[in-house]
Amino acid sequence: MFKKRVWKPLLIGFGWLVSLAGLVVLMSFIEVKKDELACKKVKIFIPGNQYFIDRQEIDNILLVSSNNLVGRKLKNIDIQQLEKRLKRNPFVEYANVYEDMDGTLEVEVVQRKTMLRIMNRFDQDFYVDEHGLKMPLSPNFTAKVLVANGSIDELFANRVDSLHTALAKDIYKTADFIRKDSLWDAQIAQIYVNTDHEIELVPRVGNQRILLGNADSLEVKFNNLKAFYKQALPLVGWDAYKLINIKYYNQVVGVKNETLLDSLKRRKAFMADSAEKAMLRAKRDSAVNGDDVPVIDNADKKTSIKN
Repeated sequence: MFKKRVWKPLLIGFGWLVSLAGLVVLMSFIEVKKDELACKKVKIFIPGNQYFIDRQEIDNILLVSSNNLVGRKLKNIDIQQLEKRLKRNPFVEYANVYEDMDGTLEVEVVQRKTMLRIMNRFDQDFYVDEHGLKMPLSPNFTAKVLVANGSIDELFANRVDSLHTALAKDIYKTADFIRKDSLWDAQIAQIYVNTDHEIELVPRVGNQRILLGNADSLEVKFNNLKAFYKQALPLVGWDAYKLINIKYYNQVVGVKNETLLDSLKRRKAFMADSAEKAMLRAKRDSAVNGDDVPVIDNADKKTSIKN
């Protein structure tokens, strides 16, 4: 019985030793085969629905079309160097290159995901990706994202870079909040920065402007706006207000549009007020000059002349 207990672990250990030796031999065989294996083709995979960079451009970066890769032995291809070349492209966020046992060189390229397009006051036009990094426009593809324009001072040096100004960071923060909410993503069409460097929102429905101010307390401000949309606008209509101010904490201020009837009433009141002031001025001037001034006698309701 004692001998059985001794031999059992020895047999198990010997089995593991044989398996390990077999694995080493197999790996050595694979390495020898890999050293002799040549690249037969290059397979490119670009996930997603944005196409800032296409397969032809990747081919040019990797020099595939010039037969720089196909036909070469896999051991002579510098995988890390190929990945560095791809990552130098401003539209590439991630690149992975690896080899298959059949001689295929697999290339996976993940593009940057844009969420905002900025047009600054210097006529520069660039994208901002989901990580807050600036990137150039592409001649191949135009992303359908939120657009921000107006008095924006953020400069673009035509390379991938972070945002520098506080206003640009507020614009990015606002755009990120909007895109993550299905209601506001469908309702807000544009971000505008006025001459006071305050953020305004342009809705798809209605002609009013929404004064946001800055990106502080975004959740509170948009909840206030949602309540205003639900309670006030159904009573007066979407075009009743020309400005909705939500920049103050827990407060919404609506500035109404002036209708044609309101404009006529205001003009009539202004003309009447101007005529009354002109008559009073004429009375005052006549009194100063000693002229006769017509007055109303309340006793007999008749007009008389007093010197």
